[in-house]
Amino acid sequence: MRIENVKVGILRDKVLNIIFEDQYECGDIPVEGKNVMELHNGKVVWLGSEYSDLMFVPKNRTSTFSIEDVVIGIDFHWERKESQTFRGALKVVVEDDMLRAINILPVEEYLVSVISSEMKSSASLEFLKAHAVIARSWLLSQKNVHKGFHVCADDHCQRYQGIGRVQSENVRKAIEATRGEVLMYKGQICDARYSKCCGGMLEEFETCWEDEHHPYLISKRDATDACLIPNLTDEDVAREWIMNGEDSFCNTQDKGVLNQVLNEYDQETADFFRWTVTYSRNALTELVNRKINDDLGEIEDLIPMKRGKSGRIYELKVVGKKKSVVVGKELNIRRILSESHLKSSAFVVDKDTDTITLHGAGWGHGVGLCQIGAAVMGAKGYRYNEILCHYYPNTELKKIYD
Repeated sequence: MRIENVKVGILRDKVLNIIFEDQYECGDIPVEGKNVMELHNGKVVWLGSEYSDLMFVPKNRTSTFSIEDVVIGIDFHWERKESQTFRGALKVVVEDDMLRAINILPVEEYLVSVISSEMKSSASLEFLKAHAVIARSWLLSQKNVHKGFHVCADDHCQRYQGIGRVQSENVRKAIEATRGEVLMYKGQICDARYSKCCGGMLEEFETCWEDEHHPYLISKRDATDACLIPNLTDEDVAREWIMNGEDSFCNTQDKGVLNQVLNEYDQETADFFRWTVTYSRNALTELVNRKINDDLGEIEDLIPMKRGKSGRIYELKVVGKKKSVVVGKELNIRRILSESHLKSSAFVVDKDTDTITLHGAGWGHGVGLCQIGAAVMGAKGYRYNEILCHYYPNTELKKIYD
């Protein structure tokens, strides 16, 4: 998919508060300062008139506008609202009895913000270049992700939080150095997935999403190729791996590296390579029954039925006193075991009379590039093409436009 300009869905609400810091135009109407748009009778109400949609075009390429109360981290424990500033055009449409704000801007400008939103813009240049390639590849490989726009601005797609987090020329250098470069497999742009921390082992695409094999999204150690690969589909081996861990690129407590990858709200998540969560049986019972909207009775056990090659569970049997259910895939498992999302589905279960404890590995789905592991590789002197080759084997780095 070749996109000259990317359409990013920013905020969906009944009322939009937009501040145009520079002059914009809506048709023949000059626009500046704070503007309020409301939904009424399926129309956008602005300046006392009703519209099917509105398009605000900047007078020049450096013009900016801000949107108040943008929700970030939707459904995650760091969810919050903030004011964000954007460049490019703004389109306001009606979407399912709500107003949707859509930012329209060139792909390469979009990527500058994505890289800065996903991690600190002070990260090493080679790591930023690798991330620029995969962010571009993921964007251009997507088809029909959302109706009316290409991608959303939150973790469901790629974090895009405007120009406020662009703090370093390193980001722009990384974008310019890799301009037009994507990962290819057999003539197709790769669906270049990535997550925060794989926990030492990458997962296969089909474990987490559709039952479709991608030869470049496979399971392998997040370490040098000489390291042995344990069979983490086996329960005993998975327990040993999760409880003890092994040397991996993403097994780091180096504050300098972690500060490159983790924005302030990401740093609220601790112990991501290995972690432990303990529930009282009463708390777990209330949580699970509410999340699955059923009454299983008191939760007696959580039994892994199928594990992927990274040890991530993709079928989990939840045993209640009244009945049992099987939950999958990995994201659904993470959702029912947390108010937001459990760090990952790579966990083993320990039980006693009053509590159930999960010992886990990693943060996220573990497919494709591991951001913390890639940051460590960058710090160790690996070039961006070597980082990409490690996380996306069997791919080709190719420039598809200037």
